[in-house]
Amino acid sequence: MLPLLGKTKTMILTYSSSFITHLLALPPTSASTSTRPVSSLLHRSPQGFFGSILRYKLRGYCSSRVNRGEFMASNIKVVQNPDSISYLNQREAAEVDEILMGPLGFSVDQLMELAGLSVATAIAEVYNLKDYNRVLTICGPGNNGGDGLVVARHLYHFGYKPFVCYPKRTAKPLYTGLVTQLESLGIPFLSVDDLPMNLSEDFNILVDAMFGFSFHGTPRAPFDDLIQRLVNLQNYNEINKKPSVIASIDIPSGWHVEEGDTNGDGIKPDMLVSLTAPKLCAKKFCGSHHFLGGRFVPPSIVDKFNLHLPSYPGSCMCVRIGKAPQIDISSMRENYISPEFREEEVDPDPFLQFQKWFDDVMAAGLKEPNAMALCTAGKDGKPSSRMVLLKGFDKDGFVWYTNYGSRKAKDLSENANASLLFYWDGLNRQVRIEGSVQKVSEEESEHYFHSRPRGSQIGAIASKQSTVIPGRDFLHQEYKDLEAKFSDGALIPKPEYWGGHPGCMIGYVIFLKKVDGKSDVWLHDYHSLHHHYKIPKF
Repeated sequence: MLPLLGKTKTMILTYSSSFITHLLALPPTSASTSTRPVSSLLHRSPQGFFGSILRYKLRGYCSSRVNRGEFMASNIKVVQNPDSISYLNQREAAEVDEILMGPLGFSVDQLMELAGLSVATAIAEVYNLKDYNRVLTICGPGNNGGDGLVVARHLYHFGYKPFVCYPKRTAKPLYTGLVTQLESLGIPFLSVDDLPMNLSEDFNILVDAMFGFSFHGTPRAPFDDLIQRLVNLQNYNEINKKPSVIASIDIPSGWHVEEGDTNGDGIKPDMLVSLTAPKLCAKKFCGSHHFLGGRFVPPSIVDKFNLHLPSYPGSCMCVRIGKAPQIDISSMRENYISPEFREEEVDPDPFLQFQKWFDDVMAAGLKEPNAMALCTAGKDGKPSSRMVLLKGFDKDGFVWYTNYGSRKAKDLSENANASLLFYWDGLNRQVRIEGSVQKVSEEESEHYFHSRPRGSQIGAIASKQSTVIPGRDFLHQEYKDLEAKFSDGALIPKPEYWGGHPGCMIGYVIFLKKVDGKSDVWLHDYHSLHHHYKIPKF
């Protein structure tokens, strides 16, 4: 994988109230191949993402892809075909619980905790804090209500502002303990009389945790009234105000566990989080978001009931069932709100300024802050973009790696001009770097290649980017053969097609202006002034 280094010396800052765009550009340095080691300005702490590499004082390096397949963030959802998933009837659901809490050794509070966390995670997946901050959880007297109490606690720790309505409290220690936990967090408990008739007046999300699959008969007071208030929300059409969304736990309260909303006048939740496995009534769910939660079903249960359940991605506690709702792309927008960015706060040294911004990103805990889009174009002028990882920078430029046989390397051999783009969503900021590129020294490429894990070294030899191969099995076999060849721990030679390019960024931008957001690339609902700053050449 071939290292590419960009070097810059002028900066443009484009600031849109809270969305910031920055361009770095520097006058050219010598076009000769760089041979000296470069001291990076990035943190040398082992906790930093450059930790081990920076001990060698190299510019830093990365593969030509962002390896997101090697891990799954908690907010990644997998969509499953609902027709391929098993659904339980009431008897089967009860039997599953009996086995879990009998011979398999699960306790009620353990299952309740896992279920509540699953529901809270699903809610956080769909409903962002900015628009859906206030959450009312309506809890019944049984296990479904206990799940709701756990949901409220986790939503509090996720940053939401939860409220709980728990009109028929259960005196068992498990439930009183859950109440004590919520009270210790200062979460308000509201009586039915405290609630407005129109729940949308005070709350953005309503968690229906009244009754589960074991409920029989007709709901009695006060739950009949509470269910009716949820039903009434679907007729709520007040101008300029949207109704609260309803998230039901396992079963929409009042529904028949197998036949669903038999009368057609029951709760119509926006979200349903089925637990353990979906119940038959879930086939009648017509809301936008159906999730499965309760990641604890052991193989013996799966085999006994012949369950076909979706796989949970990574460390996720919930998985989406069915297609995600259709979205009008033209209506998607965000209001970018951040602290005011002042011209006098810009460091005249663009690399020190970049370091400050990078420190901000690290402090904010953003994932892979070194991920950046690299755009190249060959002699035909057709642009091509891909994600790579920054592996270091200093006063001469920025470094990353790829393969000589890749399209990006071919483009750069024909046209040395390229651009980088960092997008730091959590800070509403992006940084652009533009200019030309040149190779790093063979010595530096060798040094970095042998600092990589052996598996990565073997992968670089086995994978000849942008070449046609018979199939995936061929690539896997190549890797296995090389793995066996170097199993004795011998030095793995760097392939000839694996090397690097340092480069120099050129170009100057001389302006200071304000642009109306409506005519700029970034369109915002409000706060639409864009500020462009130039840091003088130094």
